[in-house]
Amino acid sequence: MNNKAIATPTRTKEILKNYGFSFKKSLGQNFLIDVNILTNIIAEAGIDDTTAAIEIGPGIGALTEQLARHADKVVAFEIDQRLLPILGETLSEYNNVHIINEDILKADVAGMIDEHFEEGQKIRVVANLPYYITTPILMKLLMDRLPVDSITVMIQKEVADRMAAEPNTKSYGSLSIAVQYYTKARVALNVPKTVFMPQPNVDSSVLHLEMREEPPVHVDDESFFFDVVKATFGQRRKTLMNNLARHFKGTLDKEEIRSRLAEVNINPQRRGESLSMDEFASLANILYK
Repeated sequence: MNNKAIATPTRTKEILKNYGFSFKKSLGQNFLIDVNILTNIIAEAGIDDTTAAIEIGPGIGALTEQLARHADKVVAFEIDQRLLPILGETLSEYNNVHIINEDILKADVAGMIDEHFEEGQKIRVVANLPYYITTPILMKLLMDRLPVDSITVMIQKEVADRMAAEPNTKSYGSLSIAVQYYTKARVALNVPKTVFMPQPNVDSSVLHLEMREEPPVHVDDESFFFDVVKATFGQRRKTLMNNLARHFKGTLDKEEIRSRLAEVNINPQRRGESLSMDEFASLANILYK
């Protein structure tokens, strides 16, 4: 790899200086300045020359450039208009990149996929996400049930740990269930804050999400299921019984809740963090009746 990669401290500084670019705190801009990390991300994401890639927040094009070198086609969503002329220059030698100046949370991603990618092509989302908006972006991608095969993202370490957490751990919560309902989640690598400019205050991790064709459990009503999960983690230190009684106040009394828990063999004295996805599904389905 030549030294001209965008993801180096000198080249990044040079680009920022040429354009008089200043970081916007409100957009959570932290640019990657380590090519090795990018190479690892590309490998973890399984990008090859048949893959279509969607990127969110390309910045000055550090990851975009590596995607363009390995993928068939790259479409990147960038909200910050000031970056468009920079990307136009830094990516000028790649004819397989298309930049869309839009907020990913408002974008019609499915429409973009239809327009830009081949039918049946493997589509992978790869991004260095702004910390402050990681969860809404990922939940939008998952709940819109887009035809993507996987999502590989650099996010805050603590959030990655929560998304990939197992039951009976401190990180396990409603976010773990929500993400793992749609995907198989694993933390692919941990990344020190030193590989970013400017340096964030927290460490990061690369989270790899492989989309599931079907959720791992059957639920009678999805939004009710997620409500019940959220309710059981309402106050983490309280028992299932207490959290559920509070949530269903006025609709189900304690006796009713207790008898339904008994039907699915779940002890009301347990805490939400001890329940597996299967148990949450049984719980939600029996309460839904």
